[in-house]
Amino acid sequence: MDRTRLAEWVAAQGLPKFRNEQILRWLYARRAKSFHDMTDISKPTRQLLDRHFTITPPMISREETSADGSRKYLFVLKDGNTIESVLIPERNHYTLCISTQVGCAMGCRFCMTGKNGLTRNLSKAEILDQIQGVYEELPEDAPPLTNIVLMGMGEPLANYENVRRAIDLMTDNRIGLGFSNRRITLSTAGIVPRLKDLARDTKIRLAVSLNAGDNETRDMLMPINRKYPLEQLIAACTEYSLSPRDRITFEYILIKDVNDRIEDARRLARLLRPVKAKINLIPFNEHPESGFKRPEESVIEAFQAELLQKHYTAVIRWSKGGDISAACGQLRGKG
Repeated sequence: MDRTRLAEWVAAQGLPKFRNEQILRWLYARRAKSFHDMTDISKPTRQLLDRHFTITPPMISREETSADGSRKYLFVLKDGNTIESVLIPERNHYTLCISTQVGCAMGCRFCMTGKNGLTRNLSKAEILDQIQGVYEELPEDAPPLTNIVLMGMGEPLANYENVRRAIDLMTDNRIGLGFSNRRITLSTAGIVPRLKDLARDTKIRLAVSLNAGDNETRDMLMPINRKYPLEQLIAACTEYSLSPRDRITFEYILIKDVNDRIEDARRLARLLRPVKAKINLIPFNEHPESGFKRPEESVIEAFQAELLQKHYTAVIRWSKGGDISAACGQLRGKG
């Protein structure tokens, strides 16, 4: 239930209005495992809640740890479907990469997630459960979990309403999880009509999976480009509402002999000129189901150097968790 529906139920039971936020605060901010944990709510009210509702803890069926400290969690959903989330260690905090769909309909050729297509959207609860479940796995002395990236399985903007409602609770400081808007990033393949909605409804950071500076190459890599070609995507990004110091992150997966030439870097630089942009260069994470290869390190560095010369912020992101298939583009949701 969201805040409005729970408020209606609270009123129908003749309970005081403040119970609504009190219950939600216990669920999200305090991560109560049962209604009996809600100690500042009267016993009769707790018993009433117990008769009408359940609190079902997220079910992690498998955890794998990478040599670099990244951890991949396999969640089993109520209907038996599975999704994956990845906890990434940073210098003094953790970042959690969460999923928004079971599978994916985008069909990007470099990504394992969409190989079997889309099964279904995740509910708001299933999106938030990934955060709650990982919280429970962290030891008390662990660095804080401060950053959330919606970059796991699925296309977040194709599940817009559930994702938006989940973000509302992630960023709610009173009853929700209390994450900073600036520490939540949503990555999209480019569903253009939803970009305006996202800018209107949230203040989180935007990342766009670009991967090519021309329509022909992007059509081949990302079928969504045939529906929303680069001209439309860049126009929408130019109009995207940003705070003065923010920029849109453009993710560019470098694939050998596909999009890694100096002329590709120059084309990318020209394309992004109208946008407040920074660029994450992601060397392709090889996997058995793809014939693509990672470029040589010298090629990657030359590509970066060309963008730096064009006065872009361009950072090489060496993905973590590759040894447990937890790197960018490797999630499958399989046990």
